[in-house]
Amino acid sequence: MAERGTTTAMGLLAGASRYVTMTHIRHVQATKPQGAGGVVGHVYRRVEQDFGMLAPPIALHSPAPDLIAASWLVLRESLLVTGALPRAAREAIAAGVSLRNRCPYCVDVHGSALQGLLSGPDARAVAEGRLREVADGELRSVAGWAHEGGPHAAPAGWTPLQLAEGNAVAVAFEYLNRMVNVFLQPSPLPAGSGRAGRWVGARVMGRLARRAGPPGADLDLLAPALLPADMSWLRERASLAEAYARATAAFERAGEHAVPPDVRDMVIERLTAWAGRARPLTGAECDDAVDELRPWDRAAGRLALTAAVSSYRVSDAMVADFRRGERRDRELVELVGWSAFAAARQAGVWRAGHSSPAGDPARCPAVPQEPAG
Repeated sequence: MAERGTTTAMGLLAGASRYVTMTHIRHVQATKPQGAGGVVGHVYRRVEQDFGMLAPPIALHSPAPDLIAASWLVLRESLLVTGALPRAAREAIAAGVSLRNRCPYCVDVHGSALQGLLSGPDARAVAEGRLREVADGELRSVAGWAHEGGPHAAPAGWTPLQLAEGNAVAVAFEYLNRMVNVFLQPSPLPAGSGRAGRWVGARVMGRLARRAGPPGADLDLLAPALLPADMSWLRERASLAEAYARATAAFERAGEHAVPPDVRDMVIERLTAWAGRARPLTGAECDDAVDELRPWDRAAGRLALTAAVSSYRVSDAMVADFRRGERRDRELVELVGWSAFAAARQAGVWRAGHSSPAGDPARCPAVPQEPAG
């Protein structure tokens, strides 16, 4: 009887989330769940089934069907599929990366999930960004590794498979944080919800975080592709490697469609030139880089570069400048998506401790985001 009640409650939550999700999304008109078909409709249904609700960070991609599939594959295979790392460790990684990237929306969601799974002061300290106060050494190590972002040692005792899984979660959230900072409101919680709202959120997200699905279930949403050399660390788990290979190809196609070639070159060049810096690019440095572009490419360049290196600085004005060329929602999602994934992909190389293949600027270490205060 209790199991039936839980199932009913989760079904009601999934239904309610279909409306709430749309209210969180900015700058684009997401496809409404009612009557959504094709790839978008399939992903919506699978997100509700495996995640437990229609997650806004996935739904915001709906104007670009290939990218909603790509974002779902990397999130599902890294976070939701049972593997060598327990779900609590994965949620700690998601929260740590989100703190680093100043993504309060994702911190609220995954900090709440962690508190729902573990409870106690340590989980709350991670959710609130007080990582040095975490008493449990293993949890502190995992969250700290995720938050630091550099090539320092992975948590002690991790196997190569666990490192691959942990890094895959980190890359997924390096990407999603940037998209969320641009396209979602600052928090999933209602204004003024306070401590009570966070307690409810932890209960709900903790229950949802106990769900899991089989690996590889949705890989056929995107065409097969070769795994890039800079993602060789993913080969420890076949379904992860396949998901990221197919998703990477989708992001590259999106870049070719929506991002001017000179802008793509500039973003990769700047990511390479400033790799390993202790701080993100300043606004003046971004302006200097953009000034090197042709006038008609500068709005796209400013938005793409800012999304890649300091997504929390993307302003409504930057988005509006890009949209003045009558660019559609699909092109906006593709431009930000390509640049966000370029930065996330490099972060994966950096955390895995791999060196960059010579002569390939797309496979260089990441530019660190400015740590949250």
